[in-house]
Amino acid sequence: MPQPDDADILVSRETTELPPAASLPPNVNLPMVFRPTLPKPLKTRIFVVANQKGGVGKTTTAVNMAAALAGSGARVLVIDLDPQGNASTALGIEHSEGAPGIYDVVVDRQPLGKFVHGVPRFPTLWAVPATIDLSGAELELASVVARESRLKRALDTYLREREAAGERFDYVMIDCPPSLGLLTMNALVAGQEVLVPIQCEYYALEGVETLFKIVELVRELNQDLTVSTVLLTMYDARTRLSAQVAENARENLGSAVLRTSIPRSVRISEAPSFGQTAMTWDPSSSGALSYLEAARELAHRDPAAPPPSSPPQDGRQGDSDNSDVLGSTTAEATKRGDVR
Repeated sequence: MPQPDDADILVSRETTELPPAASLPPNVNLPMVFRPTLPKPLKTRIFVVANQKGGVGKTTTAVNMAAALAGSGARVLVIDLDPQGNASTALGIEHSEGAPGIYDVVVDRQPLGKFVHGVPRFPTLWAVPATIDLSGAELELASVVARESRLKRALDTYLREREAAGERFDYVMIDCPPSLGLLTMNALVAGQEVLVPIQCEYYALEGVETLFKIVELVRELNQDLTVSTVLLTMYDARTRLSAQVAENARENLGSAVLRTSIPRSVRISEAPSFGQTAMTWDPSSSGALSYLEAARELAHRDPAAPPPSSPPQDGRQGDSDNSDVLGSTTAEATKRGDVR
């Protein structure tokens, strides 16, 4: 497999013309490096971001994809279904123990709309937080009838209300815990598409087969569910291993794998500690640009959209201007000396 040239190698230094945004007040809506015009889906697309293997960039993918889509003007809702509440932290939403959130929806059957919060700096991004109280939800629901459908009922009701009010959401991102328990089952029953982040490291594909089998079982309850998207994360172009993992993923998972991969990035890692995503913490970083490119791919893969009248001239699936494995925006950022 050809190795990347020097211009495409992701370096470890952090140099960017735009300063981090931590010093700015949260009510300032920051412009992106570019705000691409993305097609809006014909109906709400509900993504379940899941992988039972921890440390693969699952939450990072959920919040940054949501922020990238919202940055293009899409109306996006993030549901944090992980008791650790990392997505809530990254979006700047309060989620201390005892705070109201998704626990009240899943366990106490409260209306979802009561717990939807606006995300700072993004006028079209909202989130439902998770707290540590959610860690006991599986035990509390163990003997409840139709316990796997609690989230679906609440979400369907809320989405219908928003659409009736002329405020239809374009995307819903459900961030799952790193397990295949009842919380993840609720997400799979409620969702339409599964987005699987895969870390570009050894054993990366282990467990993915199990997730695919679970999805097939859940389709007995939710016929609309499909694994539509796989995103390669923590890609390091300096190593042969990342290239091999990416090649194996594409051979085994086919067109579900996005062409864009997310590189290792210091900016991506440090953004949540400031209650932000990479989109606002350092929008010109290669990590932010990669998620913007991945979001663009996602938007152009709308399953409800009619197929193109003729295939792309270059023989690719989807847009003819799709980026290479790392995404054209990432390559440009790298050439400028941006983040890893």
